[in-house]
Amino acid sequence: MLSQILLAAGEPGTLDLDVDTRSWVLVGFLTFIVPVLFFCVLGGPERDRVDDFYTAGRRLRPAQGALVLTGVYLSAATVLGTSGAVALFGFDGLLIALCTVLSLGVLLLLSGPLRERGGYTLGDTFALRAPGPSVRIAVAAVTLSACVPYLIVQLSGAGRTTAMLLGLSGPGAEQTAIVMIGALVVCATAFGGMRAMIAIQVVKTVILLAMAVAVAAVLLHRFHWSPDSLIEAAGQGSGRPDGYMRPGLRYAAGGPVEGTLDFLGLMITVVLGVACMPHVATQLNTAPDAHAARRTVRHTIALVGAICLLTTVLGLGAAALIGAEKVLAADPAGTSSLLMLTGELAGGSSAQAGEAWLVVLVSCAVFLTTLAIVASVTLAAAASVAHDLVTNVVRPGRTTEGREVAAARLTSAFVGVLSICLAVWVQGWNMGFLSTISLAVASSCLLPALVYSLFWRGFTRRGLLWTLYGGLGCALGLQVVSPVFSGSPAALFPEWDIAWFPLQTVVLVSLPVAFLLGWLGSVTGQRRAAALPERQPAGA
Repeated sequence: MLSQILLAAGEPGTLDLDVDTRSWVLVGFLTFIVPVLFFCVLGGPERDRVDDFYTAGRRLRPAQGALVLTGVYLSAATVLGTSGAVALFGFDGLLIALCTVLSLGVLLLLSGPLRERGGYTLGDTFALRAPGPSVRIAVAAVTLSACVPYLIVQLSGAGRTTAMLLGLSGPGAEQTAIVMIGALVVCATAFGGMRAMIAIQVVKTVILLAMAVAVAAVLLHRFHWSPDSLIEAAGQGSGRPDGYMRPGLRYAAGGPVEGTLDFLGLMITVVLGVACMPHVATQLNTAPDAHAARRTVRHTIALVGAICLLTTVLGLGAAALIGAEKVLAADPAGTSSLLMLTGELAGGSSAQAGEAWLVVLVSCAVFLTTLAIVASVTLAAAASVAHDLVTNVVRPGRTTEGREVAAARLTSAFVGVLSICLAVWVQGWNMGFLSTISLAVASSCLLPALVYSLFWRGFTRRGLLWTLYGGLGCALGLQVVSPVFSGSPAALFPEWDIAWFPLQTVVLVSLPVAFLLGWLGSVTGQRRAAALPERQPAGA
């Protein structure tokens, strides 16, 4: 299942740090994170203009845009989940890291046409081909279906991570952390808009890259800067030295056929889904033009590739120094491996004040990364509701810019509060089901719709609606009857058993279905239009 990619933290209590080190972590939060958020809020738009709130005036040059897009693209879940996948599954984890970079290739192909046709939301992009309220409603439904589960998983993981770093445990501590983090995100999003997001993402990318370089340098120094020694030690620490650098460990328990199909579906979902997530695709609208958008994505590929390479090194280090057995015991998804590795490199419970800086740097990077990604997803969901539904469906032609920005601020608060409440409610549940939905929806609905809308002139409104609703229904329906929902100990409802669909990843079925429905809806729509009698002009 995709929990190895999307979950954002392990169980509390897996990081063995002394009280002084945890105090340094808290001081780092207060002296770094809070001022960053404060200045981000102050840096929000001075006037209530829609273009400023949604796109920051479309003035981001490629270099700055690459820093922002890297921050939007890489969540704490991606960093922690990928390092955990490498620590537990070796070669399969390396392939997952590679798929994360390859997804930007898909975004590069779409970037030029997306920016040329881009407005403020994906609804604006689709409305150029098929205007009307029905399309706006469908796009908003798909956007919320992709964003809200993603927000719940990220907030839930952030609560566990924060509680673990501060030495707290129990559902109450995690839920309190979720509420506090969510409140910060709501304030930054509602008051700062896209300008605040840009500031957060730039700082987040710089800190994340610095963290990855610093931890990787300390790790490689431990192994005398020998990658071969690190890989050999990782194989020994995995407990499966013969198969660690061979494919097949990730889904080895599912049988040869199901395991191969599940891993293939996982890679396709990551490659196609991440690029089409609403908060990633709409970020291209901040570029001045299509050429700048393409250059932004090219620069982003280099940054993301560097961070993913460092992340795989950290995953190997976790397997070598911590051991896959301990990582797996702490968290079945392996997402606590980076935090455990950092504690080990810093000296564990015997860490001195001079060594605690490494833990502080990692904790600030993870915390700021979580804040940044939650804020970006919240803004994308709020923009879809405020712009697509309120401005273009409920009050078409009767909303001023100031009122739309006010609606976007209120919607940001509503989406944030709703996500906080749901994350608190599901805290302690297995997030495998929720974590698979977001990328499944993006890859099964938004990708086919974008490909058809941008590159096929014969795509019609009926084809678009069939693609969006058909892909959404197929993805969600198959997910409900898959092993991640019921029928297995790791399912959302393990006591139920309605899992007649054998695969944990649904994109191998839902993606072709969405493409087929889009083609069929467009073809039948064209034939129906051709069969209608030509209307005679009045007075003929």
